[in-house]
Amino acid sequence: MQALKETNFQFPQQTGFYRGKVRDVYYFKDTLAMVATDRISAFDVVLPRAIPYKGQVLNQIAASFLEATKDVVPNWVISQPAPNVTIGRQCETFKVEMVIRGYLAGHAWREYSAGKRTLCGVTLPEGLRENDPFPEPIITPTTKASEGHDEDISREEILKQGIVSEEDYLQLEAYTRALFKRGSELAAERGLILVDTKYEFGKADGQILVIDEIHTPDSSRFFYSEGYEDRQQKGEPQRQLSKEFVRQWLIENGFQGKDGQQVPEMTDAKISEISQRYIELYEQLLGKKFSPQDYASQPAMLEKSIASNIF
Repeated sequence: MQALKETNFQFPQQTGFYRGKVRDVYYFKDTLAMVATDRISAFDVVLPRAIPYKGQVLNQIAASFLEATKDVVPNWVISQPAPNVTIGRQCETFKVEMVIRGYLAGHAWREYSAGKRTLCGVTLPEGLRENDPFPEPIITPTTKASEGHDEDISREEILKQGIVSEEDYLQLEAYTRALFKRGSELAAERGLILVDTKYEFGKADGQILVIDEIHTPDSSRFFYSEGYEDRQQKGEPQRQLSKEFVRQWLIENGFQGKDGQQVPEMTDAKISEISQRYIELYEQLLGKKFSPQDYASQPAMLEKSIASNIF
């Protein structure tokens, strides 16, 4: 099955290159070109096989939401010259990810069900069930690891360790809440609930910008709003749009990224299923049919799109 697992371009004016868990980043003087590959990660581990069209799905969803939120929070984007490529301003990245949660789900639920009532310095109410809403959204930051696992951290520890200045951190919190509010409004228009998400920020010329992707199924969790209350009352699982289905499959097969654990076999059938789920996520979130790119011509097209927009 064809997929874009990595790129290896060389540009005359290139000043650096970084391969992340999912993205290949080409650095130039003041700008960068970010290529969303089809690699997939879970529990901070890059899985052995790539997912066809996943990079295109994520990049185009992020492009749509960055455009729809730029009036409330400035972002890093200059252009999106190809389905898998974003050209943007080069920023000094903050070493924290701003996670915001409106509902008790995913990692927060796993911690809560284990008996913890404090998450990243935030005290959680007693008596909550999985997928219940919080009285108001909570911010639960994590450290941003270049490799390995991100770690939960409190606002107090971020300031104490000097990871972010107090002035900047207060702005990050304000931007996080503004983006989550707008994202929730946009999701509601599509019959969805924005459950939780994470944002990354950087600074360029003294200005704080939201960077990378926002409101994608890799960085966010969505519930279908229709039937949410009924399912909650009955104690049934919520219908959701997110990468959680991949995490659940891994958990069921004995993998959570811990030492000594092996990633279960990713068969062609499983790869195809995951790919189709990502396409479903795209069509539900954006309300339009997905148009897949031709993999045969993709590498040359991506290289040309970067070269023609950088130089």
